[in-house]
Parts: sequence; C-alpha cells; structure tokens
Amino acid sequence: MDDDELQALRRKRIEEIQRNQQDAAAQQKQQEVADAQMQSVMRQILTPEARERLARLKIAYPEVVASVEQQLIGLAQSGRLDRMIDDATLQQILQKVLPEKRDIKIKRM
Repeated sequence: MDDDELQALRRKRIEEIQRNQQDAAAQQKQQEVADAQMQSVMRQILTPEARERLARLKIAYPEVVASVEQQLIGLAQSGRLDRMIDDATLQQILQKVLPEKRDIKIKRM
C-alpha cells in the first residue's frame, strides 16, 4: 500500500468514528429529552409516594416498571385518568402485573 492510500484509509476511518460518536451523542440527547418528558407526565399523574414506589421497583423489575409507566402515560394521554394515582391504587396495579413470588423451602433430613 502507498502512503497516500494508507492516509486515505486512516482519514476515512477517523471520519467514520466521528460520525458514529455524533450519532451516539444525538441518540443520547433524544433519550434524555424523552426521559425528562416521561418524568414530567409521571409527576402529573402519580402522587409522590407512588413515584417513590415505582423508583424502588425499577431496580428489581426495570422492564415491568417501564411497561407500567408506558400504560399509565397512555391512559393519561387518552384522558382516561380522572385523578392522580395514589400508592394504594398503584399497589393494586402492580399486584396484577408483577410476577408471583415463589416460596422456596429447604428441608434438611
């Protein structure tokens, strides 16, 4: 390979890396904006206690909590929520959605 070809390949690779970094930064910015909007809506439809419960559950069940949040936002946007959801109501919703706990008993013989 010539030095010119090598330089062209290097330049092309550097440009590709820079484009990838710019795309990643733009995606991260979009994700941050979407998260901020979602949190704003959640503040409007959930009481502080209910938001706190969801935040704690997000550690153990992130997919389930994301699904519940999307459903609640959908209900709010369609106008089917007439009041804020309190902690007790959220608990009832989560009981239907969360997986059943299994009790494991170990018997020693």
